[in-house]
Amino acid sequence: GGNRGASLSMIISKYPHIKGINFDLPHVVTDRSDFPGITHVGGDMFVSVPQGDAIFIKSVFHNWDDEHCLKFMNNCYAALPDHGKVIACEYILPEVPNSENVTRMAYHFDLLMMIGPNGKERTEPEFEALGKAAEFQGFRVACSDYDFKLLEFTKKN
Repeated sequence: GGNRGASLSMIISKYPHIKGINFDLPHVVTDRSDFPGITHVGGDMFVSVPQGDAIFIKSVFHNWDDEHCLKFMNNCYAALPDHGKVIACEYILPEVPNSENVTRMAYHFDLLMMIGPNGKERTEPEFEALGKAAEFQGFRVACSDYDFKLLEFTKKN
């Protein structure tokens, strides 16, 4: 979820023409910071998500198993216009392990996610498969920043 809205506020401070909805569980958004251009909305991503041209999520997929991820991706799909996008900031596990720092960090988080129920990091093909299962036509890794990758799921190409 959007937590207190810090990531969204960074985006909107750079692009003030964007209007953002910080979406998280109701009890989370009641304890929030107010930022210009951001509306705080409480809800459950497994039930529905607010409509928008794009949906930005950060470090959400790794908390959930594929079934739950598919449920919220289906809700995102329903909330987007025809050419809308889900933009996700996540770790990506390499398909073949190596000793790079980014790989070590991704596997470190994968191990941490095993502590909780059904959480895990995913490979690029696993992310693409989740998008396709939710009927997104396009998928790409748009860029990298430090250890995170920016994933883009496009509703219609």
